[in-house]
Formats: sequence, structure tokens, C-alpha cells
Amino acid sequence: MFGLPGMPATGRIAVVTGATSGIGAATARRLAADGAVVAAVGRREARLRSLADENERILPVTGDVTDPDGMRRIADQVHERLGRADLVVANAGTMLAAPWAAADVDEWRRMIDTNLVGLLWTGRVFIDDLLAAAAEGRRADLVHIGSVGGHQVFPNFAVYDATKAAIEHLTRHLRVELGPRGVRVRTVEPGLVQTELGDDMVFPGSREALAELRRSVANPLSDVDVAEVIAWSASAPPHVNVAELVVVPVSQG
Repeated sequence: MFGLPGMPATGRIAVVTGATSGIGAATARRLAADGAVVAAVGRREARLRSLADENERILPVTGDVTDPDGMRRIADQVHERLGRADLVVANAGTMLAAPWAAADVDEWRRMIDTNLVGLLWTGRVFIDDLLAAAAEGRRADLVHIGSVGGHQVFPNFAVYDATKAAIEHLTRHLRVELGPRGVRVRTVEPGLVQTELGDDMVFPGSREALAELRRSVANPLSDVDVAEVIAWSASAPPHVNVAELVVVPVSQG
């Protein structure tokens, strides 16, 4: 089994985006419990502060991953208060389902900007940190949260799934570029998870259809389940990269 007994992330400095709910919040909690200090990044300040109140190793950092200048400010705050990051989890995302021919194109932009462009900026502002950690022989992880939607087809999720497919292929390219320099780049691609993702969908019937899809699977994943997998993969020895993880409920197949 990977990691050390007890607190396998002791000494690590982690950044988790989209940390105000769901997988991001659960991952921040898990990494902090494992001994890391964690910059929890998100737009909802009150939620981040509540998360930080749970564990003194969590630092709330308010910001928007789609804003390049904002991401640079986030990196500056992490450096000033915690130091150089060696574990970055690019988790921020949004899921807005609608038939392609009838969807609001502003929703397309929102998903592309958050799921893909925001993920790009997250890695970019911390890549020098990760390369420095790798050069010192330490674990250096860039974790992209994708989705089984990057592999499968779901009606009315075309643009969301396209962003996740792009993440999958991007990650493979970055492994070619960064792996030889010691940075472990991976995707964690969950199946059906019970979180707030999709709660803000507005197209008529979309939220109900998602709820029905989740009900159709026995024992769907929880955000804690996915956080467990992320933390486990990050605890591998420095020369080992668990490169692609598809994480689904057993009943989803």
C-alpha cells in the first residue's frame, strides 16, 4: 500500500481548486487530515472559511480560476503564507446540461472557461513550484479532475463531456512534457457522484434528469470516496505515477 502509516502527506503543500463543496472540499479535508497544509481555493468565501475552521492546516483562498490575474494572485498568496506547492488538484468545474441545438451558448463558455481554461491556468501558475519539488527529488503532483463523460456519451451533456475529453488528452500530453522532469501528471475521472455539481442547471428538466440518472445507479460515489482515491494516488513513491484513474460505483460498470 502506498504512503506512510498515519499521515502520508506530512510536509506537503497542496492547492485544491473548487474547494467550496463536493470533491474539492472533501479532498482539502482529506489531505489536511493526512498532514498536508492545504490552500483551499474557491469563489464562496464563507464556505472556505467554514472549511478552514475544521482544520488549522487549511488556508482559505478566495478566487476565480477563470481569471488569469486572479490565479497569479492566488499563487502569490500561497507562496507568501505556505511556501511552494508540491501537490496541485485542479478540481474546479461546472456541469450544465442542455440539448446542443437549444442550449444557451453562454453556458458553453462557462463550462469551457471553468473546466478547461481554469484548469490550464491552475497548472500554469504552479508549474515552477512543481518542477522545483521534482528537482529536489520530492513528490510533485498535478492532478486533473476529469469525468467518465470524457469517455462515454450522455444525451444533452455534449459540451460538458467535450471539456472532460479535452482534459484527458491534455493530461497525456503533459505527462510527455513534464514526466521526464519528475512531475507526475494524472487524471482522476469519477463516474456518478452525489454532490452539488449540476444543481445550477437551468434548462427545463435537466436537474430532474440528472437526479434520475443518479438514482438509477445503486450506491453512487460520495465526494469522500473520490478524495480517498486522490490522496492515495498522491502517496505513491516519487518515481511512481498512477497516471489515469477511472473511479466509478461498482454498479455503474
